[in-house]
Amino acid sequence: MNKAHLKSFLLAASAIIIAFSIIIYPKDTYMASVTGLKMWWDVVFPSLMPFFILSEVLMGFGVVHLIGVIFEPLMRPLFRVPGSGGFVWAMGISSGFPAGAKLTARLWHQKQITTIEAERLVSFTNCSNPLFMFSAIAVGFFHNAALGIVLAVSHYIGNFVVGLIMRFHGWKKDERTQNDIYRGKGLKNAFKHMHEARLADNRPIGQLLGDAVQQSTKTLLMIGGFIILFSVLSRMMDLLHVADLLSKLMNYIFLLFSLSETLSLPLIKGIFEITLGSNLTSLAQSSVLQQAAITSFILAFSGFSVQAQVASILADTDIKFKPFFIARIMHGFLSAIICVLVFPYLYHVKSGAAPAFAFITEKSEDFGNYGMAALAHSHYVTLGFLLLSIFIWHRKLIKKNSLRY
Repeated sequence: MNKAHLKSFLLAASAIIIAFSIIIYPKDTYMASVTGLKMWWDVVFPSLMPFFILSEVLMGFGVVHLIGVIFEPLMRPLFRVPGSGGFVWAMGISSGFPAGAKLTARLWHQKQITTIEAERLVSFTNCSNPLFMFSAIAVGFFHNAALGIVLAVSHYIGNFVVGLIMRFHGWKKDERTQNDIYRGKGLKNAFKHMHEARLADNRPIGQLLGDAVQQSTKTLLMIGGFIILFSVLSRMMDLLHVADLLSKLMNYIFLLFSLSETLSLPLIKGIFEITLGSNLTSLAQSSVLQQAAITSFILAFSGFSVQAQVASILADTDIKFKPFFIARIMHGFLSAIICVLVFPYLYHVKSGAAPAFAFITEKSEDFGNYGMAALAHSHYVTLGFLLLSIFIWHRKLIKKNSLRY
């Protein structure tokens, strides 16, 4: 049996096993689906929707071209990507995954970046956003705002190092050594490119906003489907004892590095879905340092759920998924190592002695509390955007039918 036949057999067997598992455990499947839907409804949709709409509007107004000229001297030498990659990087950090992949695909479709540059860019622009790390992870799961500083520093420094490493990707077959889109420097030249891009787009503001809402809703519906799917798969792994078997195998590796065996199952879960893995890590009986290192790896690896979302976004482009996957593995190990190195200097629990970095801890705790309060009312945001997208779609359908007749 050759590789292709073996792959077909494994894929078919896996699909059949999952299908039978869903049939055998309908109640568990339903509850897992509801859990995934709730996560998407309360957290993912309201947190990503505004950023997706904003990014579409900024692209329509030509702001990406302005940023491309300004950041060209920074992004090109460091990461060997155009200056417009600075916009993708900033939006990826602020909004979280998979925003970096979505914007990278948009730049590729607009021919602002080459395929090799897109593969470099997507590898380090998919990050966890600060709201998720401080609110959901540090405050929500660990009830420890001081841990948010450690996770954020290790995550973003590791991401920066991954970008520096991935600059060497495809250097032998680079499609261009000089950026042939942005020529010249200075704000005047940047504004000129922005103005030309806005005129080339030439959509009225109303149409631009409507398209932004529709495109963002479509992408988020796809993301929601993946979240529900992997929520069900994670539950099936528990019912079929697959997760337990993998965690027992992982225990041997943990013993070599003197890590607590209670962290093996959370790591396996986190490899598939970051939220569940991070929550289980916070409940494990181990030291805070080990919990922080495992959580850093989980956040950086992003989980197969997020990676599947990225693969779906990149599917209609020539951008290969393999470099992104390799970058996630590198990011996971780098973040865990950096977490261990910075932990003694950045992690300080509140005490009467007012230790160093106490002011950072207080600020992060306030940020986490504000974030948790915002998430508590996020379902109203989700409902509002969904109704708005339906209204825009209905208006477009009426206009299209009137033009046809």
